[in-house]
Amino acid sequence: MTIYTIGSGKKSAQEFFTLLQQNGVRRVIDIRLNNTSQLAGYTKKMDLEYFLKAIADIDYIHLPEVAPTKQLLDSYKDKKVSWTEYETEYARILEERAPLHRLDKSLFEDACLLCSEPTPKQCHRRLLAEYLEERLNGLRVVHL
Repeated sequence: MTIYTIGSGKKSAQEFFTLLQQNGVRRVIDIRLNNTSQLAGYTKKMDLEYFLKAIADIDYIHLPEVAPTKQLLDSYKDKKVSWTEYETEYARILEERAPLHRLDKSLFEDACLLCSEPTPKQCHRRLLAEYLEERLNGLRVVHL
């Protein structure tokens, strides 16, 4: 089973949708806490859900329960916590929420975790992908 990750930042709509199509993504799982801002551009929740279906016949789901808390996100953005502290706290949040106890594991098959960071290096989508990889046997992670 493969799960992809993608960030919408610094990607044109053409590049974004082409990457999803070329990799056979069947579902985009939006893990952003804030996905309705005008700053989200073509990835604003309602627009993205429409574009994914119309352009590439890809399903869309928003899973805010795997997003970081607003407090953690704001603390990191304001440089009140380091990336290492962010990673630790986000891991604690995932353990506390235990999303795999409530979600069907097939949801992640040929799916793509979406956030806004351009690269996975310092992004919760990578951390979530690693969390899933550790818990779902045979899961392979590919960052687009």
